Amino acid sequence: MTPSSLAAYSLALAIAAAIPGPGVIALVARSLGSGFRHGLAFLAGLVLGDLAYLAAACFGLVLVAEAFGEVFTLIRYGAAAYLAYLAIALWRSAGTVGQIEALASERIGRSFAAGFMVTLSNPKTIFFYLALLPTILDLSAIGLPDFAILVPVTALVLVVVLTPYAALAWRARTALRRPDMLARLNRCAAAILAGAAVWTVMRRV
Repeated sequence: MTPSSLAAYSLALAIAAAIPGPGVIALVARSLGSGFRHGLAFLAGLVLGDLAYLAAACFGLVLVAEAFGEVFTLIRYGAAAYLAYLAIALWRSAGTVGQIEALASERIGRSFAAGFMVTLSNPKTIFFYLALLPTILDLSAIGLPDFAILVPVTALVLVVVLTPYAALAWRARTALRRPDMLARLNRCAAAILAGAAVWTVMRRV
C-alpha cells in the first residue's frame, strides 16, 4: 500500500462519511435526544462497524458476507427495530424535564450498540467497503502491516468527520434549556430516529 493509495482511501472515506445517511441521521438524533456522551458512544459503535467491514474486505470475506445475505437482512431489521425503540423512548421522555434527564443518564452501552447495528445494516457502508474499496486499494496486496495502518486511519477519519455532527446537535440541545423547548427537541429527535429506522428497512445496497 503506497502513501498515495492511502491518501485516496482516506479522502474517499471522508467524503462517504460526510454524506448524510442513516448513520449520520441517527447520530444527530442520538446527540439531540440524549446528549454528547451518547452521541460519542453512538459514534464509537459506527466506527467499530466500519472496521468490521474493512476487515471483511481486506481479508477476503466478501463471499462470506454475500453467502449470508439473509443474516444481514436480519441485522438490518434488528437495527431498524432498535432505532424505533430509541425513538419511542425519546418521544415518551419529552413529557417532563426529569424524564429527559433520566434518558440522558441511561446506559452508554445502548448508544454504542445502536451505532454498531446501524453501521452493519447501512447500505452506504456496505457499498463502500465491499464494492467501492476494491477499486481504490489493491486488496490482494493488503497484509497485516497494511491493515494495522488502515485501522487507525479509518477510525481517525470517521471521528474527525462525524464528531462535528454530534457536537452541533449537542450545542443545539444545551442552548435550549426551557422545558418546553427540550420536550420539542426530543420529539424532533424521536421523529428523526423513526425516519432513520424506516430508511434502514427500505434502503438497499
